[in-house]
Amino acid sequence: MFKGIHYFLAGLGLIFKPKIRPFVFIPLLINVLIFSILIYYGWQQYQQGIAWLTAQLPTWLAWLEVVLIPLFIIAALVVVFFTFTLVANFVSSPFNGLLAEAVEKRLTGEELPATSWSQIIKTIPSVLMTEINKLLYYLRWVILILLLSFIPVINLLTPFLWLILGAWMLVLQYMDYPMGNHGIKLKQQRQLLSHHLLMSLSFGGVVLAAMLIPFLNLLIMPAAIAGATQFWVMEFRPSHRTDTNSH
Repeated sequence: MFKGIHYFLAGLGLIFKPKIRPFVFIPLLINVLIFSILIYYGWQQYQQGIAWLTAQLPTWLAWLEVVLIPLFIIAALVVVFFTFTLVANFVSSPFNGLLAEAVEKRLTGEELPATSWSQIIKTIPSVLMTEINKLLYYLRWVILILLLSFIPVINLLTPFLWLILGAWMLVLQYMDYPMGNHGIKLKQQRQLLSHHLLMSLSFGGVVLAAMLIPFLNLLIMPAAIAGATQFWVMEFRPSHRTDTNSH
């Protein structure tokens, strides 16, 4: 179980290695730009939201501001961080495979087929379609958990279900890059990861927790990709050596 946490922490170390750093630059730059835009937009919406919230409260309920404003801030932060992750992964997905490729080369010493910029451009439609398929898969589970939240007693479990879903989607998101480099499709990825379920959820869980740490969250995407690649190499790659050699 704790191996999943170890792989993420190993990823944090890998992204600072000399031959890995150049591949971190584009995802990191995209992260910073998107995060800056979201913070700017989020701050404007936050100010408007607070003004609206306080205007709705009658004078005799003014004391509720002490409770509602912190809750509003927490909700806004969660929305900003999850939106940031979704958008950043979507925009930088064509480049993230290169980072996974560089990390795998460092870990195994084996060359993967070189990828040219023209090849990257050609793969953009299929990569974006993969991201859309992930989103549709996620929405199916969101709808199910929302329905469960209306059932008495069972709805007490929904906070834990949300956390499990978040961890599962994050491990799917980042394992897709090293696995996708070897032609493994989403359905097979889910099957493989389910065979290491606790390890997979611990990896996704620590990524989820790290997302909420200011400034560290800017490094989450490249660190998670590097960690997922080590996860792939150590736990899955030997059983797919034939597939790897054929690519």
